[in-house]
Amino acid sequence: MNLQTDVPLQRLFESDPLLRRYEDALKRRLKRVREMEKRLTGGKTGLADFASGHEYFGLHFRDNEWIFREWAPHATAIYLTGDMTGWQKRGEFALKPVNPKLGDADGVWEIRLRADAMKHKEHYKLLVCWHGGQGERIPAYSRRVVQDPDTKIFSAQVWQPNTPYLWQNAGKQKTNNSREPLFIYEAHVGMAQEEGKVGSYREFADKILPRISAAGYNMIQLMAIPEHPYYGSFGYHVANFFAASSRFGTPEELKELIDTAHGLGLKVIMDIVHSHAANNEVEGLSRFDGTLYQYFHEGARGFHRAWDSRCFDYGKVEVLHFLLSNCRFWLDEYRFDGFRFDGITSMLYLHHGLGDAFRFYEQYFDESADEEAVTYLTLANKLIHELYPDAVIIAEDISGMPGLAFPHDKGGIGFDCRFAMGIPDLWTRLLKEVPDERWHVGYMFHELTDRRKDEKTVSYAESHDQAIVGDKTVIFRLMDAAMYDHMGVDDDHLRVSRGMALHKLIRFMTLTTAGNGYLNFMGNEFGHPEWIDFPREGNGWSYHYARRQWHLADDPNLKYQFLARFDRDMIAAAKRFNILESPLRLVYEHNEDMVIVFERAETLFVFNFHPSVSYTDYRFSARQGRYCMILSSDAAEYGGAGRLIPNQEHRTLSDASHDNRHVLSLYLPTRTALMLQRETEVQR
Repeated sequence: MNLQTDVPLQRLFESDPLLRRYEDALKRRLKRVREMEKRLTGGKTGLADFASGHEYFGLHFRDNEWIFREWAPHATAIYLTGDMTGWQKRGEFALKPVNPKLGDADGVWEIRLRADAMKHKEHYKLLVCWHGGQGERIPAYSRRVVQDPDTKIFSAQVWQPNTPYLWQNAGKQKTNNSREPLFIYEAHVGMAQEEGKVGSYREFADKILPRISAAGYNMIQLMAIPEHPYYGSFGYHVANFFAASSRFGTPEELKELIDTAHGLGLKVIMDIVHSHAANNEVEGLSRFDGTLYQYFHEGARGFHRAWDSRCFDYGKVEVLHFLLSNCRFWLDEYRFDGFRFDGITSMLYLHHGLGDAFRFYEQYFDESADEEAVTYLTLANKLIHELYPDAVIIAEDISGMPGLAFPHDKGGIGFDCRFAMGIPDLWTRLLKEVPDERWHVGYMFHELTDRRKDEKTVSYAESHDQAIVGDKTVIFRLMDAAMYDHMGVDDDHLRVSRGMALHKLIRFMTLTTAGNGYLNFMGNEFGHPEWIDFPREGNGWSYHYARRQWHLADDPNLKYQFLARFDRDMIAAAKRFNILESPLRLVYEHNEDMVIVFERAETLFVFNFHPSVSYTDYRFSARQGRYCMILSSDAAEYGGAGRLIPNQEHRTLSDASHDNRHVLSLYLPTRTALMLQRETEVQR
C-alpha cells in the first residue's frame, strides 16, 4: 500500500536511509495522528482548547458557587461525601448526569453547591454506585490529595486559599534557552534532605537549590511530584495525576520552589508518568466507575504484570482528554518548564519492551508496536510545543525507536531529546564483568558516541535505578566497603584511590562525549556512599537510607569534596568552551596503551585508563599550535596525586620520523584525564 500524506518524510529518510523501507508504516502513523487530532478537535479548535479538561472536571469555585464534575460512564449514581456531609450519603450532595460533548460517550456527572457548602481544607471523596456495587473514590481530577497521619487513608481536600501564589520570577526561566545544552540535576524532594524524614518543598528550595546552582547545573528534573500512595514507588505508581504530592507540602510551596529555581536561572522539569497508573481502586483510577476498562484497556492488555499497574487505553478520546489535559495542567498551573516522559518503551510496544533486545528495525514497525501510544505521544509533544515553544520534553526509551526525538513536522514523534540509556548500562557492565586493566578504550568511545546524528541525546554515567537497594552505584562498585573507613584526606587506601580516579574518568568521558546534555542523580556527583532504601517493613520503616548526606561533601577532612569539586569544574569547563554544542572528532586511540584522544571546540580530551603505567613523552598527531592544560583529573584539588603542572603549555612538534607531521608530546599519568585548549592566532 502507498498511503498519501502531506507531512514530508524526506528529512527523516536523509537522517536514516534505512527507514525508507518502512515508509508506508511511517505514513500510516502520521495519518493516524492527523485523524486523531481532527477527531479530538472536530477540526474547529486547537489541541490546546481540547486539552483543558482540568478546567471543566474536578472541583472549582466560580461565580460564588462550587461546581464539581466527574466522568463515570458506567455509574448509576454519585454522591459527594466528606467533612461537609459527616461522611454520610446525603441527597442534596448527589451529582446529576449531564449531556456533555466529550468524545464518543456520555457519562459526565455534575453538582453545583452554594458558597458555604464547602470550606478550604475540608476533606471529601465520591461515593460511586454502579450495577451490582459501589465504592469510595478520589475524584480523577483532584488537585489536592492528602493522607490521614493516623488512619493512613487518602482523601481529596478542598484547596481554596484566600491569597493565590504571587509569582516573583516570571520569565526568568527563559534565561536558559531550550536550545542550549542541558546540564540536568535529577532530584527527589522527599529524600533530598539530610535528616531521616520526608523532606519538604520548602526545605528543597532553601537548602538544595543553592547547591544545584553552585554546582553549575541549569535544569532540575524532579521525581515523584504527582501524588502516589506508596512512597517507596519512587513516584512511578501515580494515583492522582493532577495533585502535587502533599507529603512534601502545599501547592503554594511547590510553586515557591519552582519560582525560586527560576530566580536562580534554573529550569525545572518533572517526571510525568503516562505509561501506566497505580493499581489502587480507592485512591486511583482503577475500577473507578465499577469497570476495569474506563481509563484502561479491557482484559489482560489493561494490566502491566511486571509493574503491577494499569495500562491506559490510548485509543479512547476520553483518555487522551485526561492525559493531554494533564500535560497542560502542570505547565499552566505550576509553570514547569517541560517533562521527562517516563517508561516510553513500555508504551510503544504491546510487550512493553520486556525481554526484547531490539536488534532489528522490523521490531519498531511490526505488529508489536502500539500505534495508539505513538499517536498519543506525538500529540502530546505537539500540544506542549504549541503552548510553550521553549518547553523541554525528554523521552526515556531503551528500545531506540527511530524518530522519537525528531520533529513531528518532519515525520518524527516530536520529543526534544532522548536519554542515552545504554551508557549507564555500559559502565555497569564494565565494572561488573571486566577488570579495568582490560577495558577497551575504542569500544568505550564507540558505545558512548553511538547515537542518531539528528536526534538530541542526554548522557549519564549512572541512573537512579543503580542507587536503589539491591543494586550498586558506580562509587560503591569501585570501592565497596572501603569507602566507609578510608575516605579521609590523609588515607592513601589503594582501592579508594583507584575508585576516586575511575569515578572522575567515567563521569568526565561521559560528559565530554555527550550529544546535547548531561544528567546526574543527586549525590552521585560526590560519590554518595549508600544506596536508596525507602521506609518499609523490612527495614523497620527507617528513613536512614532515604536521605542524602550532604555533610560528607562539605567536610574538609573527607575526600567526597574532591569529587564534588571535579564535577563542578568539569561542567563549568563544558559550558565555557561550548563542548556539547561542538562536533566530536576522534584524534587517536591505542587500546593496548589504554589511551584515547578526541577533540571538541578547539579542545583536546586525553584519557589514560591504564591502571599502572604512566607515559612520559607520549606522542600523537594533533593540529599545529599551542595547547594549554585547563583541567586535569589528577590535580590535588580533585584528590589526585598532582603529578602535572597546572596551566602548563604544550607546543606541537614536527616529527621527522613520520613525514614531519605535527604531534603533541605529553606526560600522561596513570588513570588520568586531561583537557587542553588549543589557542588560535586571535587568542595569541
